Amino acid sequence: MKIFNTLSGRKEEFTPIREGKVNMYACGITVSGEAHIGHAYQAIIYDIIRKYLVKKGYDVTYARNYTDVDDKIIAKSNETGIPADKYAADMIKNIDGEMKRLKVGEPDVWIKATDCIGDMISFIEKLIEKGHAYVTEKGDVYFSVESFPSYGALSNRNLKDAIDGVRVENDESKRYPLDFALWKSAKAGEPFWESPWGKGRPGWHIECSCMNYKTFGESIDIHGGGRDLIFPHHENEIAQSEALTGKKFVKYWIHNGLIKVNGQKMSKSLGNSLMLSDLLDKYSDETIKFALLSTNYRGDINVTDKLFSDAEKHLADFYSVFIAAEKAGIEIAGENPDIDKKFDDAMDDDFNTALALSDLFGYFKAVKAKIALNDASAGNDLSQIKKTYSLLGLFGTKPEEFIERVNAKDKEDIPEEVLDMAKRRAEARKNKDFKTSDLLRDKISELGYEIKDSKDGYSIIKK
Repeated sequence: MKIFNTLSGRKEEFTPIREGKVNMYACGITVSGEAHIGHAYQAIIYDIIRKYLVKKGYDVTYARNYTDVDDKIIAKSNETGIPADKYAADMIKNIDGEMKRLKVGEPDVWIKATDCIGDMISFIEKLIEKGHAYVTEKGDVYFSVESFPSYGALSNRNLKDAIDGVRVENDESKRYPLDFALWKSAKAGEPFWESPWGKGRPGWHIECSCMNYKTFGESIDIHGGGRDLIFPHHENEIAQSEALTGKKFVKYWIHNGLIKVNGQKMSKSLGNSLMLSDLLDKYSDETIKFALLSTNYRGDINVTDKLFSDAEKHLADFYSVFIAAEKAGIEIAGENPDIDKKFDDAMDDDFNTALALSDLFGYFKAVKAKIALNDASAGNDLSQIKKTYSLLGLFGTKPEEFIERVNAKDKEDIPEEVLDMAKRRAEARKNKDFKTSDLLRDKISELGYEIKDSKDGYSIIKK
């Protein structure tokens, strides 16, 4: 199995630090607001990677964090009048609920930043003792980037490029522009904890290093997150952790691509964030997963108006094959090892879900041909597809339920005028009045809809 390692910039054969055992951490959500599609994408990706590693026979411990103290959370607290700790707790509860609706597996370890404040203080004290951090007169503590010569290795930039490429915090007490806060002295109205340097709270970057250290110790196999975290967040994690332990922090760095909306980077400032709750109100968890996993995880996903509706149509077509097999009296049972092997081949190549999903189109085409010939092996194929692709969160719904949901939603979106014409067209066809039937079909087409006839009736599809 090969994994693309951001640190080396190439695919590498996966060999864990300890044979048969994988410790894996993924940066979770800063709970300053509701979960959006970007959060969902990252959660899906690392859940699938964990599940595939388990399928390969590894003993996996997977940890994710919630950042529940942060500048953005404090700003939201001030805006809403809700205490920061209560605001964060409420957001965590809401986000957990949305992830359950999305049917994302729970990590083995959930850890919150505020559960580790004492550990962070101890971590920072040791960095100061080793000469990698310093305390300012205000009681802030900064990491000294110049004390860590390999800084920039993950993002592949030297210090000058790093300074030019990032907006750094302005503080006259900093010794070097790239030095970053490990501990922030308390400001009026902000939450704080007591420390050897006075009242304050941790910086963002120290949280993940400390939570990793507390959960796994000095080194881990896999650390994941969005590509936007490579610099400075993950670069800073490496500096802190390796400065403390003198050992390699992470063996394989994995980064997923970003979400774009109609070609633009998704951001609150552009007002184009797609909330997970809104998506789940409109589409099933399987539809969302099929849409997002149809792109290789390292690539950016461009969310257009048709991304999810097209995914839903593909799944509806696939589910209709299950129904056709049942109607033909073909038992959906048995195995087809070739399907499972081809899936594993795709996933062994840096978790290529896009390739694995593209194979489905050929499988279902072949199964339909087998059903037409009343070939019982179609049942083996469908059974294997259901079993194998359950790892991606697919084919866990009763086929009739999925189709009914799609049809019901389609009818809700179709204008009454089109529904009426479709009904009259069906009556005309029944009476063999094909002239009227064709006329109504053309009028429906002019309004942007298409009628698809089948032996079970008809369906209306937006063109």
